[in-house]
Amino acid sequence: MKDHRLSVAPMVDRTDRHFRFLVRQISRKVRLYSEMTVDQAVLRGNRERLLAFHPEEHPVALQLAGSDPKSLAEAARIGEAFGYDEVNLNLGCPSERAQRGGYGACLLGDPGRVAEILRAMAEAVRVPVSVKLRLGLEGRETYPELAGMVERFAEAGVRVFIVHARSALLGLSTRANREIPPLRHGWVYRLKADFPQLTFALNGGVRTLEEALAHLGRVDGVMLGRAVYEDPFVLAEADRRVFGLDRRPTRLQVARRLRAYLEEEALRGTPPWAVLRHALNLFRGQPKGRLWRRLLAEGRSLTALDRALRALEDEEVKEGGQEEDPDPKGHPQAALGPARGRV
Repeated sequence: MKDHRLSVAPMVDRTDRHFRFLVRQISRKVRLYSEMTVDQAVLRGNRERLLAFHPEEHPVALQLAGSDPKSLAEAARIGEAFGYDEVNLNLGCPSERAQRGGYGACLLGDPGRVAEILRAMAEAVRVPVSVKLRLGLEGRETYPELAGMVERFAEAGVRVFIVHARSALLGLSTRANREIPPLRHGWVYRLKADFPQLTFALNGGVRTLEEALAHLGRVDGVMLGRAVYEDPFVLAEADRRVFGLDRRPTRLQVARRLRAYLEEEALRGTPPWAVLRHALNLFRGQPKGRLWRRLLAEGRSLTALDRALRALEDEEVKEGGQEEDPDPKGHPQAALGPARGRV
């Protein structure tokens, strides 16, 4: 599937709708994923707050977590109704909370139950159901066991596998699980070779677009995570080099679009900091980048954003290329549309 060539990983407290909107202004085609959302929150919580998203975010996927087939099937149905392009099951989170809830990486110890869950989800929706999984548990993973799980999950209806190329060590913190288990990118390459009819996206240890392009010679897709949050412009050349689009927006162009978005969100009662906190790294490593970050962090308001924009406009970063004007009259706010995700 070509639209899985490049994606941004689901990250708790990071990939909410405001950050996803910011990323979408940098890349029109990279696939976006929601934060991990537990099925019970979808069934019992404020669905509009949890699931609503901006129409510009497409393609966007909802990542769910849980352990009950019926509950996850119903949560998937709700996500599809909100307009998500894909529903993803989290089989990689090793946190204590996930373990207490019986979801995430610990489910890899019960492939039969996972297959039951995936079959229920796939039968409940028409959009693709994918999985994000690790290589195995507790450093005891073997390639034959991993391949067996892939085969079993494919029989349940999954065609897209996002593989974090590390084991999950349930006794360690989430952060340690991103660093200590060794990376085995070769196993993901081997899965693609053994199951050519399935789509495999590689995740883990990828920090730059150059690295992603190198992996794309062996797998169908690459998922970047914290590298994008630390500097969203790691994706600046993604549309041109991965998807063949003749565009490369500048940081200042993106900041101006974000201003229009923030103004619109403020009318809906969204606290400005909910949006601005994701933009702190927008000018990372650039002239006046520290000033930008300080003005936003101290002011936390639309006025603060205006001050930061004025400070940078006399030193616009020369990044080459021009972004297409989203509106023939040159008003970016006109292109933003409603803030809800229902379509």
